[in-house]
Amino acid sequence: MDERGFELTMELQHGMQFLVDFGGQDIPPLLMDEPEPVGDDQGPNATRLLAAAVGNCLSASALFCFRKARVTVDGMRTEVRTRLVRNENGRVRVGAIEVDIHPEVSPEDWPRLRRCIDVFQDFCIVSQSVKRGIDISVEVKPPADLGATEPESGLTPANGIRDRA
Repeated sequence: MDERGFELTMELQHGMQFLVDFGGQDIPPLLMDEPEPVGDDQGPNATRLLAAAVGNCLSASALFCFRKARVTVDGMRTEVRTRLVRNENGRVRVGAIEVDIHPEVSPEDWPRLRRCIDVFQDFCIVSQSVKRGIDISVEVKPPADLGATEPESGLTPANGIRDRA
């Protein structure tokens, strides 16, 4: 993984559907959509992808550690439960994500997993970042042909609108 970061792009298709391009890698695009009645429920929404990212990252970190400990993993199933809550303004937020990882290993290998169970979470980029909060900055950029400053907003093609989420 490139420690400097990465970029991806999202293009509106129609309704609430966005096609995600992962930036030149051999990864097929992913269609995201909102559930009905807002969208058409034709793909996962951002909340489901967040839960999947947390579950996948933890599973991959655990599996990597198990394999480094020379434990044969015959299969693995991960269950991710996401609880949605309303904040003080009535907005829906992710209140909790619970992850259960079920590795298929022989009983004699189970004691060798103890060290992994103690440390694998610390190596998961996504869950550790979400736990600590991620600094997010947002800028809404007007089209280049907007022209002069809009008097009411002060918005120009050069300055956009910036927000820290």
